[in-house]
Amino acid sequence: MISLAVFGDLLHGFGTVLHPMNLLWAVLGVTLGMLVGILPGIGPALTIALLLPITFNFSDPIGAFIMFAGIYYGAMYGGSTTSILINTPGESASVATAIEGHKMALKGRARAALATAAIGSFVAGTISTVLLTFVAKPIGNLASQFQSTDYFAITLLAMVAVTALVGHSLIRGLLSLTVGLFIGLIGLDSLSGAQRYTFGTLRLLDGVDVVIVIVGLFAIGETLHVASKLRSTPERPAVLEKGRLRTGYLNKDDWKRSWAPWLRGTALGFPFGAIPSGGAEVPTFLSYTIERRRAKKAGRKHPDEFGDGAIEGVAGPEAANNASFSGVLVPLLTLGLPTSATAAVMLAAFQIFNVQPGPQLFEDQGTLVWTLIASLYIGNLILLIMNLPLIQIWVQVLKVPRPLLYAGILVFACLGVYSLSGSGYEVLMALLIGVAGFFMRKLDFPIAPVILGVILGPTMEEQFRRSLVISNGDASVFFTRPLSLVIIVLTVLALFVPYLPRIVARIRGTEASRDRLTFGEDD
Repeated sequence: MISLAVFGDLLHGFGTVLHPMNLLWAVLGVTLGMLVGILPGIGPALTIALLLPITFNFSDPIGAFIMFAGIYYGAMYGGSTTSILINTPGESASVATAIEGHKMALKGRARAALATAAIGSFVAGTISTVLLTFVAKPIGNLASQFQSTDYFAITLLAMVAVTALVGHSLIRGLLSLTVGLFIGLIGLDSLSGAQRYTFGTLRLLDGVDVVIVIVGLFAIGETLHVASKLRSTPERPAVLEKGRLRTGYLNKDDWKRSWAPWLRGTALGFPFGAIPSGGAEVPTFLSYTIERRRAKKAGRKHPDEFGDGAIEGVAGPEAANNASFSGVLVPLLTLGLPTSATAAVMLAAFQIFNVQPGPQLFEDQGTLVWTLIASLYIGNLILLIMNLPLIQIWVQVLKVPRPLLYAGILVFACLGVYSLSGSGYEVLMALLIGVAGFFMRKLDFPIAPVILGVILGPTMEEQFRRSLVISNGDASVFFTRPLSLVIIVLTVLALFVPYLPRIVARIRGTEASRDRLTFGEDD
Protein backbone atom coordinates (compact mmCIF):
# COMPACT_ATOMS: atom_id res chain seq x y z
CA MET A 1 0.00 0.00 0.00
CA ILE A 2 2.88 2.32 0.83
CA SER A 3 4.48 1.47 -2.52
CA LEU A 4 1.30 2.35 -4.39
CA ALA A 5 1.13 5.69 -2.60
CA VAL A 6 4.77 6.36 -3.48
CA PHE A 7 4.14 5.52 -7.14
CA GLY A 8 1.17 7.89 -7.17
CA ASP A 9 3.20 10.74 -5.65
CA LEU A 10 6.08 10.08 -8.04
CA LEU A 11 3.79 10.08 -11.09
CA HIS A 12 2.38 13.39 -9.93
CA GLY A 13 5.95 14.68 -9.68
CA PHE A 14 6.69 13.51 -13.23
CA GLY A 15 3.57 15.28 -14.41
CA THR A 16 4.92 18.53 -12.99
CA VAL A 17 8.47 18.08 -14.30
CA LEU A 18 7.32 17.20 -17.81
CA HIS A 19 5.50 20.50 -18.15
CA PRO A 20 7.31 22.28 -21.04
CA MET A 21 8.53 25.17 -18.90
CA ASN A 22 9.83 22.93 -16.14
CA LEU A 23 11.48 20.67 -18.70
CA LEU A 24 13.21 23.74 -20.06
CA TRP A 25 14.53 24.53 -16.56
CA ALA A 26 15.93 20.99 -16.33
CA VAL A 27 17.76 21.35 -19.66
CA LEU A 28 19.02 24.79 -18.66
CA GLY A 29 20.26 23.45 -15.33
CA VAL A 30 22.22 20.60 -16.93
CA THR A 31 23.70 22.97 -19.51
CA LEU A 32 24.75 25.60 -16.96
CA GLY A 33 26.12 22.91 -14.67
CA MET A 34 28.22 21.47 -17.47
CA LEU A 35 29.48 24.87 -18.66
CA VAL A 36 30.64 25.94 -15.20
CA GLY A 37 31.52 22.51 -13.81
CA ILE A 38 33.87 21.72 -16.69
CA LEU A 39 36.12 24.62 -15.69
CA PRO A 40 39.33 23.39 -14.03
CA GLY A 41 39.18 23.26 -10.24
CA ILE A 42 35.47 24.01 -9.96
CA GLY A 43 33.18 21.44 -8.33
CA PRO A 44 29.40 21.12 -7.76
CA ALA A 45 29.37 23.17 -4.54
CA LEU A 46 31.07 26.13 -6.21
CA THR A 47 28.85 25.81 -9.29
CA ILE A 48 25.62 25.83 -7.28
CA ALA A 49 26.91 28.66 -5.06
CA LEU A 50 27.73 30.73 -8.12
CA LEU A 51 24.27 30.20 -9.62
CA LEU A 52 22.36 30.45 -6.31
CA PRO A 53 21.40 34.15 -6.71
CA ILE A 54 19.52 33.25 -9.90
CA THR A 55 16.83 31.62 -7.77
CA PHE A 56 15.72 35.01 -6.45
CA ASN A 57 14.10 35.60 -9.83
CA PHE A 58 11.82 32.58 -9.35
CA SER A 59 8.34 33.16 -7.97
CA ASP A 60 7.83 29.40 -7.59
CA PRO A 61 10.50 27.21 -5.92
CA ILE A 62 9.57 24.19 -8.07
CA GLY A 63 11.28 25.56 -11.18
CA ALA A 64 14.32 26.57 -9.12
CA PHE A 65 14.83 23.10 -7.67
CA ILE A 66 14.31 21.40 -11.00
CA MET A 67 17.08 23.60 -12.35
CA PHE A 68 19.30 22.91 -9.32
CA ALA A 69 18.97 19.15 -9.81
CA GLY A 70 20.19 19.63 -13.39
CA ILE A 71 22.98 21.95 -12.25
CA TYR A 72 24.29 19.38 -9.81
CA TYR A 73 24.32 16.51 -12.29
CA GLY A 74 25.88 18.72 -14.97
CA ALA A 75 28.54 20.03 -12.60
CA MET A 76 29.44 16.54 -11.43
CA TYR A 77 29.93 15.23 -14.94
CA GLY A 78 31.77 18.42 -15.89
CA GLY A 79 34.23 17.66 -13.09
CA SER A 80 34.88 14.20 -14.48
CA THR A 81 35.52 15.66 -17.95
CA THR A 82 38.15 18.00 -16.54
CA SER A 83 39.72 15.17 -14.54
CA ILE A 84 39.99 12.91 -17.58
CA LEU A 85 41.16 15.44 -20.16
CA ILE A 86 43.53 17.69 -18.21
CA ASN A 87 44.05 15.77 -14.94
CA THR A 88 42.63 18.64 -12.85
CA PRO A 89 39.77 17.43 -10.63
CA GLY A 90 37.16 20.06 -9.83
CA GLU A 91 36.38 18.29 -6.56
CA SER A 92 38.07 15.79 -4.27
CA ALA A 93 35.60 13.06 -5.30
CA SER A 94 36.95 13.26 -8.87
CA VAL A 95 40.54 12.56 -7.87
CA ALA A 96 40.05 8.80 -8.18
CA THR A 97 38.60 9.30 -11.66
CA ALA A 98 41.62 11.36 -12.69
CA ILE A 99 44.07 8.59 -11.71
CA GLU A 100 42.93 6.19 -14.43
CA GLY A 101 40.87 8.49 -16.64
CA HIS A 102 43.71 10.79 -17.63
CA LYS A 103 45.98 7.82 -18.35
CA MET A 104 43.28 6.47 -20.67
CA ALA A 105 43.14 9.86 -22.40
CA LEU A 106 46.91 9.91 -22.90
CA LYS A 107 46.66 6.45 -24.47
CA GLY A 108 44.09 7.69 -27.00
CA ARG A 109 41.03 6.39 -25.14
CA ALA A 110 39.56 9.67 -23.86
CA ARG A 111 36.14 9.00 -25.41
CA ALA A 112 35.92 5.59 -23.76
CA ALA A 113 36.77 7.13 -20.38
CA LEU A 114 34.20 9.90 -20.83
CA ALA A 115 31.60 7.40 -22.02
CA THR A 116 31.99 5.03 -19.09
CA ALA A 117 31.83 8.04 -16.74
CA ALA A 118 28.61 9.30 -18.37
CA ILE A 119 26.87 5.92 -18.59
CA GLY A 120 28.04 4.94 -15.11
CA SER A 121 26.70 8.21 -13.74
CA PHE A 122 23.36 7.54 -15.42
CA VAL A 123 23.11 3.98 -14.10
CA ALA A 124 24.15 4.96 -10.57
CA GLY A 125 21.96 8.06 -10.55
CA THR A 126 18.90 6.12 -11.65
CA ILE A 127 19.35 3.25 -9.18
CA SER A 128 20.14 5.55 -6.25
CA THR A 129 17.18 7.79 -7.06
CA VAL A 130 14.92 4.72 -6.99
CA LEU A 131 16.30 3.97 -3.52
CA LEU A 132 15.72 7.58 -2.47
CA THR A 133 12.14 7.34 -3.74
CA PHE A 134 11.28 4.47 -1.43
CA VAL A 135 13.31 5.25 1.71
CA ALA A 136 12.93 9.03 2.09
CA LYS A 137 9.30 9.18 3.22
CA PRO A 138 9.54 6.29 5.77
CA ILE A 139 12.62 7.93 7.30
CA GLY A 140 10.77 11.23 7.39
CA ASN A 141 7.87 9.56 9.20
CA LEU A 142 10.31 8.09 11.72
CA ALA A 143 12.02 11.45 12.20
CA SER A 144 8.66 13.08 12.97
CA GLN A 145 8.88 11.36 16.36
CA PHE A 146 12.10 13.21 17.25
CA GLN A 147 12.06 15.66 20.14
CA SER A 148 14.03 18.89 20.54
CA THR A 149 16.86 17.08 22.38
CA ASP A 150 17.17 14.62 19.49
CA TYR A 151 17.33 17.44 16.95
CA PHE A 152 20.01 19.22 18.94
CA ALA A 153 22.06 16.02 19.19
CA ILE A 154 21.77 15.08 15.53
CA THR A 155 22.59 18.64 14.40
CA LEU A 156 25.65 18.56 16.63
CA LEU A 157 26.63 15.18 15.16
CA ALA A 158 26.38 16.48 11.59
CA MET A 159 28.57 19.50 12.31
CA VAL A 160 31.19 17.69 14.37
CA ALA A 161 31.41 14.63 12.08
CA VAL A 162 31.89 16.63 8.90
CA THR A 163 34.31 19.01 10.65
CA ALA A 164 36.41 16.12 11.99
CA LEU A 165 36.61 14.37 8.64
CA VAL A 166 37.55 17.26 6.33
CA GLY A 167 40.85 19.07 6.11
CA HIS A 168 44.17 17.97 7.53
CA SER A 169 43.83 19.39 11.03
CA LEU A 170 41.05 18.85 13.55
CA ILE A 171 41.94 22.12 15.31
CA ARG A 172 41.67 24.09 12.06
CA GLY A 173 38.36 22.39 11.30
CA LEU A 174 36.91 23.29 14.70
CA LEU A 175 38.15 26.87 14.34
CA SER A 176 36.39 27.09 10.97
CA LEU A 177 33.21 25.74 12.57
CA THR A 178 33.51 28.37 15.32
CA VAL A 179 33.74 31.12 12.70
CA GLY A 180 30.59 29.78 11.05
CA LEU A 181 28.73 29.63 14.38
CA PHE A 182 29.76 33.21 15.11
CA ILE A 183 28.47 34.46 11.75
CA GLY A 184 25.23 32.52 12.25
CA LEU A 185 24.58 34.28 15.58
CA ILE A 186 24.95 37.80 14.18
CA GLY A 187 21.69 39.79 14.29
CA LEU A 188 18.63 39.78 16.53
CA ASP A 189 18.06 36.90 18.92
CA SER A 190 15.00 35.01 17.66
CA LEU A 191 13.69 34.45 21.20
CA SER A 192 14.55 37.61 23.13
CA GLY A 193 14.99 40.14 20.32
CA ALA A 194 18.35 41.26 21.75
CA GLN A 195 21.11 42.43 19.40
CA ARG A 196 24.07 40.07 19.09
CA TYR A 197 27.45 40.90 17.54
CA THR A 198 26.04 43.76 15.46
CA PHE A 199 28.66 46.23 16.78
CA GLY A 200 26.06 48.98 16.61
CA THR A 201 25.58 48.56 12.84
CA LEU A 202 21.96 48.65 11.76
CA ARG A 203 22.78 46.73 8.57
CA LEU A 204 23.64 43.67 10.68
CA LEU A 205 20.34 43.55 12.60
CA ASP A 206 19.00 41.00 10.12
CA GLY A 207 22.22 39.01 10.31
CA VAL A 208 24.51 38.05 7.44
CA ASP A 209 22.57 36.53 4.55
CA VAL A 210 23.66 32.92 4.09
CA VAL A 211 23.70 33.44 0.32
CA ILE A 212 26.35 36.16 0.73
CA VAL A 213 28.46 33.82 2.86
CA ILE A 214 28.14 30.96 0.38
CA VAL A 215 28.85 33.09 -2.70
CA GLY A 216 31.74 34.78 -0.90
CA LEU A 217 33.41 31.59 0.34
CA PHE A 218 32.77 29.38 -2.67
CA ALA A 219 32.16 31.46 -5.78
CA ILE A 220 34.67 34.20 -4.92
CA GLY A 221 37.11 32.60 -2.46
CA GLU A 222 37.38 29.28 -4.31
CA THR A 223 37.75 31.01 -7.68
CA LEU A 224 40.62 33.12 -6.32
CA HIS A 225 42.20 29.97 -4.93
CA VAL A 226 41.88 28.09 -8.24
CA ALA A 227 43.11 31.08 -10.22
CA SER A 228 46.18 31.32 -7.99
CA LYS A 229 47.21 27.87 -9.22
CA LEU A 230 46.79 28.57 -12.95
CA ARG A 231 50.46 28.02 -13.76
CA SER A 232 50.44 24.55 -12.23
CA THR A 233 47.54 23.22 -14.33
CA PRO A 234 47.74 22.05 -17.95
CA GLU A 235 46.64 24.60 -20.53
CA ARG A 236 45.49 22.15 -23.18
CA PRO A 237 43.21 19.13 -22.80
CA ALA A 238 44.08 15.69 -24.12
CA VAL A 239 43.10 15.11 -27.73
CA LEU A 240 39.76 13.40 -28.35
CA GLU A 241 40.18 10.50 -30.74
CA LYS A 242 37.56 9.76 -33.37
CA GLY A 243 34.80 7.38 -32.36
CA ARG A 244 31.39 6.10 -33.40
CA LEU A 245 28.46 7.29 -31.33
CA ARG A 246 26.30 4.23 -31.92
CA THR A 247 28.53 2.17 -29.63
CA GLY A 248 28.87 4.95 -27.08
CA TYR A 249 32.63 4.88 -27.75
CA LEU A 250 32.83 1.65 -25.72
CA ASN A 251 33.79 -1.64 -27.32
CA LYS A 252 32.48 -5.02 -26.21
CA ASP A 253 35.31 -5.55 -23.73
CA ASP A 254 34.76 -2.09 -22.22
CA TRP A 255 31.08 -2.86 -21.58
CA LYS A 256 32.02 -6.19 -20.02
CA ARG A 257 34.54 -4.56 -17.70
CA SER A 258 32.35 -1.57 -16.76
CA TRP A 259 28.90 -2.86 -15.81
CA ALA A 260 29.93 -4.59 -12.55
CA PRO A 261 31.96 -1.58 -11.27
CA TRP A 262 28.94 0.63 -12.03
CA LEU A 263 26.77 -1.51 -9.75
CA ARG A 264 29.39 -1.86 -7.02
CA GLY A 265 30.04 1.88 -7.08
CA THR A 266 26.32 2.54 -6.73
CA ALA A 267 26.10 0.19 -3.74
CA LEU A 268 28.92 2.13 -2.05
CA GLY A 269 27.89 5.66 -2.97
CA PHE A 270 24.28 5.75 -1.76
CA PRO A 271 24.78 4.72 1.90
CA PHE A 272 27.96 6.78 2.32
CA GLY A 273 26.20 9.85 0.97
CA ALA A 274 23.50 9.49 3.62
CA ILE A 275 25.92 9.64 6.58
CA PRO A 276 28.04 12.61 7.76
CA SER A 277 31.29 11.63 6.07
CA GLY A 278 32.27 14.84 4.32
CA GLY A 279 30.84 13.97 0.90
CA ALA A 280 31.57 11.53 -1.88
CA GLU A 281 35.31 11.12 -1.50
CA VAL A 282 35.03 8.08 0.79
CA PRO A 283 32.94 5.87 -1.56
CA THR A 284 34.88 6.96 -4.67
CA PHE A 285 38.28 5.98 -3.25
CA LEU A 286 36.80 2.88 -1.66
CA SER A 287 35.38 1.91 -5.05
CA TYR A 288 38.76 2.50 -6.72
CA THR A 289 40.52 0.37 -4.10
CA ILE A 290 38.00 -2.47 -4.45
CA GLU A 291 38.25 -2.51 -8.26
CA ARG A 292 42.04 -2.51 -8.13
CA ARG A 293 42.14 -5.41 -5.67
CA ARG A 294 39.59 -7.38 -7.68
CA ALA A 295 41.67 -6.90 -10.83
CA LYS A 296 44.79 -8.25 -9.15
CA LYS A 297 42.94 -11.11 -7.50
CA ALA A 298 41.32 -12.14 -10.78
CA GLY A 299 44.75 -12.44 -12.39
CA ARG A 300 43.63 -10.60 -15.49
CA LYS A 301 45.75 -10.78 -18.61
CA HIS A 302 46.99 -7.25 -17.90
CA PRO A 303 46.94 -7.03 -14.08
CA ASP A 304 49.21 -3.98 -14.07
CA GLU A 305 46.81 -1.87 -16.11
CA PHE A 306 45.67 -0.09 -12.94
CA GLY A 307 47.75 3.03 -12.72
CA ASP A 308 48.10 3.00 -16.49
CA GLY A 309 44.51 3.51 -17.62
CA ALA A 310 42.14 0.81 -16.30
CA ILE A 311 38.55 1.51 -17.30
CA GLU A 312 37.25 -0.03 -14.04
CA GLY A 313 39.07 2.76 -12.19
CA VAL A 314 36.84 5.27 -13.96
CA ALA A 315 33.55 3.34 -14.01
CA GLY A 316 33.42 2.47 -10.29
CA PRO A 317 34.38 5.84 -8.74
CA GLU A 318 32.15 7.83 -11.08
CA ALA A 319 29.17 5.62 -10.22
CA ALA A 320 29.93 6.01 -6.52
CA ASN A 321 30.24 9.77 -6.91
CA ASN A 322 26.86 10.10 -8.61
CA ALA A 323 25.05 7.69 -6.29
CA SER A 324 26.25 9.59 -3.23
CA PHE A 325 24.18 12.64 -4.24
CA SER A 326 20.90 10.76 -3.89
CA GLY A 327 22.16 9.48 -0.55
CA VAL A 328 22.92 13.05 0.55
CA LEU A 329 19.30 13.99 -0.15
CA VAL A 330 17.99 11.44 2.38
CA PRO A 331 19.12 13.30 5.56
CA LEU A 332 18.72 16.66 3.81
CA LEU A 333 15.04 16.15 2.95
CA THR A 334 14.00 14.10 5.99
CA LEU A 335 16.04 15.76 8.78
CA GLY A 336 17.16 19.06 7.25
CA LEU A 337 20.79 18.00 7.76
CA PRO A 338 23.45 18.61 5.11
CA THR A 339 26.20 15.97 5.13
CA SER A 340 28.48 17.75 2.64
CA ALA A 341 29.31 21.24 1.44
CA THR A 342 27.10 20.84 -1.63
CA ALA A 343 24.19 19.72 0.54
CA ALA A 344 24.70 22.80 2.71
CA VAL A 345 24.39 25.02 -0.35
CA MET A 346 21.24 23.12 -1.37
CA LEU A 347 19.81 23.70 2.12
CA ALA A 348 20.42 27.42 1.69
CA ALA A 349 18.44 27.23 -1.56
CA PHE A 350 15.51 25.74 0.36
CA GLN A 351 15.70 28.51 2.95
CA ILE A 352 15.58 31.19 0.26
CA PHE A 353 11.98 30.11 -0.38
CA ASN A 354 11.20 29.70 3.34
CA VAL A 355 11.04 25.93 2.90
CA GLN A 356 12.50 24.03 5.85
CA PRO A 357 13.52 20.45 5.07
CA GLY A 358 12.65 18.01 7.83
CA PRO A 359 10.09 15.45 8.96
CA GLN A 360 7.13 17.62 7.95
CA LEU A 361 8.46 18.43 4.49
CA PHE A 362 6.64 15.55 2.77
CA GLU A 363 3.37 16.68 4.31
CA ASP A 364 3.78 20.45 3.94
CA GLN A 365 5.58 20.55 0.57
CA GLY A 366 4.72 17.18 -0.97
CA THR A 367 4.46 18.55 -4.52
CA LEU A 368 7.89 20.21 -4.26
CA VAL A 369 9.60 17.11 -2.86
CA TRP A 370 8.19 14.64 -5.36
CA THR A 371 8.83 17.03 -8.22
CA LEU A 372 12.46 17.34 -7.08
CA ILE A 373 12.81 13.54 -6.92
CA ALA A 374 11.20 13.15 -10.36
CA SER A 375 13.53 15.84 -11.74
CA LEU A 376 16.50 13.68 -10.68
CA TYR A 377 15.35 10.98 -13.09
CA ILE A 378 14.80 13.53 -15.87
CA GLY A 379 18.04 15.44 -15.25
CA ASN A 380 20.01 12.21 -15.26
CA LEU A 381 18.56 11.23 -18.63
CA ILE A 382 19.12 14.69 -20.11
CA LEU A 383 22.74 14.54 -18.97
CA LEU A 384 23.31 11.27 -20.82
CA ILE A 385 21.58 12.50 -23.99
CA MET A 386 23.50 15.79 -24.07
CA ASN A 387 26.97 14.54 -23.23
CA LEU A 388 27.83 11.67 -25.51
CA PRO A 389 26.89 13.40 -28.78
CA LEU A 390 28.09 16.87 -27.72
CA ILE A 391 31.29 16.05 -25.86
CA GLN A 392 33.40 17.78 -28.53
CA ILE A 393 31.49 21.02 -27.88
CA TRP A 394 31.98 20.84 -24.11
CA VAL A 395 35.70 20.30 -24.57
CA GLN A 396 35.96 23.63 -26.39
CA VAL A 397 35.22 25.39 -23.08
CA LEU A 398 38.59 24.14 -21.80
CA LYS A 399 40.34 26.01 -24.61
CA VAL A 400 39.08 29.44 -23.51
CA PRO A 401 41.89 31.44 -21.80
CA ARG A 402 41.74 30.76 -18.07
CA PRO A 403 42.21 34.41 -16.92
CA LEU A 404 39.12 35.42 -18.90
CA LEU A 405 37.09 32.53 -17.48
CA TYR A 406 37.88 33.20 -13.83
CA ALA A 407 37.56 36.98 -14.22
CA GLY A 408 34.12 36.36 -15.71
CA ILE A 409 33.15 34.14 -12.77
CA LEU A 410 34.13 36.85 -10.27
CA VAL A 411 32.11 39.47 -12.16
CA PHE A 412 29.11 37.14 -12.37
CA ALA A 413 29.35 36.38 -8.63
CA CYS A 414 29.38 40.08 -7.74
CA LEU A 415 26.43 40.78 -10.04
CA GLY A 416 24.56 37.89 -8.44
CA VAL A 417 25.05 39.33 -4.95
CA TYR A 418 24.09 42.82 -6.13
CA SER A 419 20.89 41.45 -7.64
CA LEU A 420 19.76 40.25 -4.19
CA SER A 421 19.12 43.74 -2.80
CA GLY A 422 20.82 46.26 -5.06
CA SER A 423 23.22 47.04 -2.21
CA GLY A 424 26.89 47.76 -2.79
CA TYR A 425 27.42 47.08 0.91
CA GLU A 426 26.51 43.42 0.46
CA VAL A 427 28.81 43.13 -2.57
CA LEU A 428 31.65 44.52 -0.47
CA MET A 429 30.80 42.06 2.31
CA ALA A 430 30.83 39.14 -0.15
CA LEU A 431 34.22 40.27 -1.48
CA LEU A 432 35.67 40.51 2.03
CA ILE A 433 34.32 37.06 2.89
CA GLY A 434 35.75 35.79 -0.40
CA VAL A 435 39.22 37.15 0.40
CA ALA A 436 38.98 35.59 3.87
CA GLY A 437 37.97 32.30 2.23
CA PHE A 438 40.95 32.51 -0.12
CA PHE A 439 43.40 32.86 2.78
CA MET A 440 41.61 30.07 4.65
CA ARG A 441 42.30 27.72 1.74
CA LYS A 442 45.88 28.93 1.50
CA LEU A 443 46.37 28.22 5.22
CA ASP A 444 44.60 24.86 4.95
CA PHE A 445 41.46 25.82 6.88
CA PRO A 446 38.44 23.84 5.54
CA ILE A 447 35.50 25.82 4.18
CA ALA A 448 32.66 23.32 4.70
CA PRO A 449 32.53 23.72 8.52
CA VAL A 450 31.98 27.47 8.13
CA ILE A 451 28.93 26.88 5.94
CA LEU A 452 27.58 24.22 8.30
CA GLY A 453 28.04 26.56 11.27
CA VAL A 454 26.21 29.41 9.55
CA ILE A 455 23.28 27.24 8.46
CA LEU A 456 22.95 24.75 11.31
CA GLY A 457 24.15 26.98 14.18
CA PRO A 458 20.87 28.89 14.66
CA THR A 459 18.87 25.65 14.43
CA MET A 460 21.09 23.94 16.99
CA GLU A 461 20.83 26.90 19.36
CA GLU A 462 17.04 27.02 19.02
CA GLN A 463 16.65 23.30 19.80
CA PHE A 464 19.12 23.56 22.70
CA ARG A 465 17.27 26.43 24.33
CA ARG A 466 13.89 24.82 23.70
CA SER A 467 15.07 21.65 25.42
CA LEU A 468 16.25 23.60 28.46
CA VAL A 469 12.95 25.51 28.67
CA ILE A 470 10.97 22.26 28.60
CA SER A 471 13.22 20.70 31.29
CA ASN A 472 13.23 23.85 33.48
CA GLY A 473 16.95 24.34 32.92
CA ASP A 474 17.97 20.74 33.65
CA ALA A 475 20.86 19.94 31.25
CA SER A 476 20.60 16.23 32.07
CA VAL A 477 17.66 16.07 29.65
CA PHE A 478 20.19 15.53 26.84
CA PHE A 479 21.48 12.36 28.49
CA THR A 480 18.32 10.81 29.94
CA ARG A 481 16.61 10.29 26.59
CA PRO A 482 18.22 7.15 25.03
CA LEU A 483 18.21 8.38 21.42
CA SER A 484 19.81 11.72 22.33
CA LEU A 485 22.43 9.96 24.45
CA VAL A 486 23.36 7.54 21.65
CA ILE A 487 23.74 10.40 19.14
CA ILE A 488 25.90 12.43 21.56
CA VAL A 489 28.12 9.40 22.14
CA LEU A 490 28.47 9.01 18.36
CA THR A 491 29.40 12.70 18.17
CA VAL A 492 32.25 12.17 20.63
CA LEU A 493 33.42 9.06 18.78
CA ALA A 494 33.40 11.02 15.49
CA LEU A 495 36.26 13.12 16.85
CA PHE A 496 38.42 9.99 17.02
CA VAL A 497 37.57 8.60 13.56
CA PRO A 498 40.38 10.53 11.79
CA TYR A 499 42.88 8.90 14.14
CA LEU A 500 41.70 5.32 13.57
CA PRO A 501 44.78 4.39 11.46
CA ARG A 502 47.06 5.37 14.36
CA ILE A 503 44.90 3.58 16.93
CA VAL A 504 44.73 0.38 14.86
CA ALA A 505 48.48 0.50 14.19
CA ARG A 506 49.27 0.79 17.89
CA ILE A 507 46.91 -2.06 18.76
CA ARG A 508 48.65 -4.26 16.18
CA GLY A 509 52.06 -3.15 17.38
CA THR A 510 53.06 -1.76 13.98
CA GLU A 511 54.49 1.64 13.13
CA ALA A 512 51.77 4.29 13.38
CA SER A 513 51.30 6.70 10.51
CA ARG A 514 51.38 10.40 11.29
CA ASP A 515 48.69 11.14 8.76
CA ARG A 516 45.06 11.62 9.76
CA LEU A 517 42.19 9.91 7.98
CA THR A 518 40.72 12.83 6.05
CA PHE A 519 38.07 13.13 3.38
CA GLY A 520 37.13 15.84 0.90
CA GLU A 521 34.97 18.87 1.58
CA ASP A 522 34.17 20.28 -1.81
CA ASP A 523 31.78 17.74 -3.26
